[in-house]
Amino acid sequence: MDRRSFLKVGALAVLPAAVGRDVQDTTRAAGADTGAAPLYQPDLAGRPQDRVNDYANDPGIIAIERRLGCTCGCTLDIYTCRTTDFTCTYSPALHREIVGMVEGGMTAEQVIDAFVAKYGEKILMAPPKEGFNWAGYLFPGIAITLAGIAIGWVMLRRTRAAAAAVAAEHPGTGLTGEDDERLRKALEQLES
Repeated sequence: MDRRSFLKVGALAVLPAAVGRDVQDTTRAAGADTGAAPLYQPDLAGRPQDRVNDYANDPGIIAIERRLGCTCGCTLDIYTCRTTDFTCTYSPALHREIVGMVEGGMTAEQVIDAFVAKYGEKILMAPPKEGFNWAGYLFPGIAITLAGIAIGWVMLRRTRAAAAAVAAEHPGTGLTGEDDERLRKALEQLES
């Protein structure tokens, strides 16, 4: 490494520490003793989050939210969407709606039924196992099984056809009864 490259690396290593101290000194001089630099462009941080309450991590609420899909189009359940996608405005609103229903005395099934009545069956992460929905549960397994049987049948036919073609091209390669007896005697002589 030459002298110029060495100085560049050294300057890049020292620069962040020096800039950080200047920002912290400016923050302390302004009266904020947080130890963190101010956020100059808060719009880049996303929307402000709601305050965490007792229901944010309640297992009963989470169980309900995992059974219901977010309506923003992300294909995630409400809990996963509200805890991973901080730009989504739908999942926090749905969370507040669920919390309001639970605080109103509704059970988990009643909350889910209320959401199905409001948004339709598409709000459910998995369709109920009744009526035509059984086709969605059974058809993929049946289709895969039938495809496997069909592929196996085709492979067996091709293997037999290839074996018949080889036997037709080379008719003298099969063992006769005399050849089989001669081979057995030769093996017996080797073993003794």
